[in-house]
Amino acid sequence: MTGPQRRQQLIEVGRALFAERGFEGTSVEQISEAADVSKPVIYEHFGGKEGLYAVVVDREIQALLGQITDALTEHEGNARALLEAAAMALLDYIETSTDGFRILVRDSPPGQSTGSFASLISDIATQVEHILAAEFKRRRLDPKTAPLYAQMLVGMVAIPGGWWLDSRRMKKEDVAAHLVNLAWNGLAGMEARPTLRSRVKN
Repeated sequence: MTGPQRRQQLIEVGRALFAERGFEGTSVEQISEAADVSKPVIYEHFGGKEGLYAVVVDREIQALLGQITDALTEHEGNARALLEAAAMALLDYIETSTDGFRILVRDSPPGQSTGSFASLISDIATQVEHILAAEFKRRRLDPKTAPLYAQMLVGMVAIPGGWWLDSRRMKKEDVAAHLVNLAWNGLAGMEARPTLRSRVKN
């Protein structure tokens, strides 16, 4: 293998092992054995397990943020459609990148301030703050509270996403519809049979 090919192979092997066993449960020995390389090769490319983990997490964060940003950009200007798009983008990521999501929701290595699920949620919330602020102004609500509501909304989508990953008892679209139902209508105004309006064909 060339250097870049070997690096990509190690990233893929590490991603699978971190998803299955977690950071603490995965050793350099296990990575080297699964990749059929010597341990020095891993140290040469990443400096150790921590470096490999950081690369894996960074790639997953960028992939998820990219999907959500694309979804928000596509529906800019329509608040409910934005919420539906964000919910579907996260659930799409969970469905297509199950290993990546499992890695992101696990605890980060000690001393690592970035790459945790909490920091990821914060990053995504930052993406939607300005959208909420504009909607708050339109409804004559205090736009200064938009960052708080952004954190709440994103967290409300992300945590049930983890539940859906393990249970899969509902269709992805139904999960998204119920999330939007609560976020948009509140407990006092919940619809009996929620649907994703932006996906209803005219």
